[in-house]
Amino acid sequence: MSLPFDGAISDYFENHAPKPVRDEILAHEGKTVLDASYPYDDRMDEDKYKKALEDLQLELAKLQSDVKATGKRVVVVFEGRDASGKGGTIKRFRENLNPRVARVVALSKPSDREQGQWYFQRYAEQLPTEGEMVLFDRSWYNRGVVEKVFGFCEDADRERFFRQLPGFEMMLQSEGMHFVKLWLNVGRAEQLRRFLQREKDPLKQWKLSEIDVEGLRHWDDYNDAISETLSRTHMELAPWNVIRSDDKRRARIAAIRAVLCDIDYRGKNKKAACAPDPKICGGPEIWNA
Repeated sequence: MSLPFDGAISDYFENHAPKPVRDEILAHEGKTVLDASYPYDDRMDEDKYKKALEDLQLELAKLQSDVKATGKRVVVVFEGRDASGKGGTIKRFRENLNPRVARVVALSKPSDREQGQWYFQRYAEQLPTEGEMVLFDRSWYNRGVVEKVFGFCEDADRERFFRQLPGFEMMLQSEGMHFVKLWLNVGRAEQLRRFLQREKDPLKQWKLSEIDVEGLRHWDDYNDAISETLSRTHMELAPWNVIRSDDKRRARIAAIRAVLCDIDYRGKNKKAACAPDPKICGGPEIWNA
């Protein structure tokens, strides 16, 4: 079986990955959570996970009905490390929702025309109308992290982004939108293990990109860009919910709860739609490089 990018991920693992990272993967091949600093040794129990997810998806259905009936507008930004589980979390978030009400936005590389526009313009065009939820699978925060790491923008453009961002996000709030920012983070060994699994799985190879492959060599650059971005854009009116996603099950539950807990909607079950687990979800202070 041919591997994507000529087996570049396997080559990185075998010949270029830091020895401690490679040793951690090899020594704990069957362990469900690699990062020793993660507050849980094993994944969330499957039965407990399924029950919690079922309860939360019922709450999401209630939220959807309330959004449609009242004209609420909900914006959720899903950001995070490559292979941190954004796509899987979004899938669980909306798998029982009406796609006409809960819409996913995953914008591709900007066109020539879009490159000449105000940076936030193409994102603003995707914001929800009355009675709609929009889930951004990556967002305007590309400028803070990916574009910085790969040199896709000038430093002056990035500084302008940081200056304008508070006003942009405050406008969303002042418009009455419910706005939630999620950052999913994953340890270095776990990220590489997930990439290796994707590389060998024909059903998941499509998830890999050239940016993923090149990004493996830029871990420290990502750390610097992420740390700066989180610290400069964590605001009282638009805080970050940083979620340690080494356990995908706990991360999905935490992400859905982070969205539900602060929104009022008809029939809300506050026991299910409670605050996320503080051991794995918090502000930038919980971020683990």
